[in-house]
Amino acid sequence: MTIYEQQFMNSNRREELEAWARLQCHDQFPDDKRKVRLTAISNDASFRRYFRFQPPQASEFILVDAPPEHEQNEAFIKVSQALLEQGLTCPKVLAADLSQGFLLVTDLGDATYLKVITEQPDRVASLYTGAVQSLMAMQNVKCDLPAYDETLLQTETALFPDWFLEQYLQMTLSVASKRLFRRVDELLVKNALAQPQVFVHRDYHSRNLMLVAGEGPGILDFQDAVIGPITYDLVSLFKDCYYRFDRQVVVAEVDNFRALLATSGRLQNISTADFLKWFDLMGVQRHLKCVGIFSRLHIRDGKPGYLMDIPLLITYLTETCAIYPELEAFGNWLETEVAPVLKTVLATTDQSSANNLVGFRAGS
Repeated sequence: MTIYEQQFMNSNRREELEAWARLQCHDQFPDDKRKVRLTAISNDASFRRYFRFQPPQASEFILVDAPPEHEQNEAFIKVSQALLEQGLTCPKVLAADLSQGFLLVTDLGDATYLKVITEQPDRVASLYTGAVQSLMAMQNVKCDLPAYDETLLQTETALFPDWFLEQYLQMTLSVASKRLFRRVDELLVKNALAQPQVFVHRDYHSRNLMLVAGEGPGILDFQDAVIGPITYDLVSLFKDCYYRFDRQVVVAEVDNFRALLATSGRLQNISTADFLKWFDLMGVQRHLKCVGIFSRLHIRDGKPGYLMDIPLLITYLTETCAIYPELEAFGNWLETEVAPVLKTVLATTDQSSANNLVGFRAGS
């Protein structure tokens, strides 16, 4: 149980959420409202918790407990409206109490892309065609959002040394290692800011996309949207933290997206190789951030489950560094200095995670 879940269970918050939910949906219940309770259906990497009614008289609704001291509820409402106005599928906010952090939203079901493609891999092509179409539309969304600027980019990449290297792996970085990381950080910021800036979801991947009958993918977890690099959400989609595509599939999808952008008039005079480099370096920035976040979720929030996803992200990093000469030194450092420590730490935490650590030449 996470720290917040403990606080939730030891407070009156659940009863307050149930009372608020009944008030919003009073016409959905029988006379004896005491029989209607909320059932937890999931939680995620944030502090949000999700509930359905039980018995399911109002199963088309989801109740969201999103404590306002931790979650951007105003942004969720604003972005939801902007996505819906663009014709995209996402939870519609039916009611909200911003002071308490309670939301009533439409229910998009339980069929995440990750669940569907894991159970039915033959559906990958059709589902991701829809996801790309929605991404093209989403980049046209007009909404007042913060910029994915140099400060935010650098704050994110700093999560890698701060939470992963120093706190999770207990590594002490040398002056030379810090200098190397700083050079890589500067390269990644320059790459991100050189790209056309559009609406960026920031977590457009298989766990946040839902299969919704008769519609495009249902889009979740969009409250952190910004205006940022045009390849960012494409990275989230095809260099997914939770599902791996073959490199040849990724390269083909990236060039297909570049062609779609060119046809739409949103991208001019960029070669296949240069656009792929934008994408790959954007992936390095994202995966450094995600490794740091997954480490923080374990250390700070008591959510160790994300540790098993770190090996894939390190694999993405080392593979990309092997492609581009300006990242070669960083890739070598990851393989020789970081990989052995990670394998040891993961082996102590979860043997199955350590066994899944692939992509390193060092020690293999």
